[in-house]
Amino acid sequence: MSTVLILIVCAFFLGMGCYALIAPAALARPFRLSADSSEARAEVRAVYGGFGLAIAAVLLLAAFDLDGIREGAVITVAAALGGMALGRLLSALIDRPRAFYPIWCYFLVELLGTALLLLAW
Repeated sequence: MSTVLILIVCAFFLGMGCYALIAPAALARPFRLSADSSEARAEVRAVYGGFGLAIAAVLLLAAFDLDGIREGAVITVAAALGGMALGRLLSALIDRPRAFYPIWCYFLVELLGTALLLLAW
């Protein structure tokens, strides 16, 4: 069961990473960010795309416990997702988002990813 939970979170990162590489402006748009320059698109591709694919690769290795990395990888990615969720929560308390999407939606996705990885641990 823990392998399936890790693979679910892996799929999220894989999807996000691919989407960011293919359509960086579309990924940034819901956050009212403008990726209208080559520098901005490169940043989205690097931070959301490259990082997302790297985390997906680590989780894929962790899912099958290659070289015994499961525990460390799962804890590390769970901590990163939890930190992202905490940052969104603090920001929401300060800035009061007007709609559920994207802030609360991504907060819940990150919280769910954290919970799934902790269950897999």
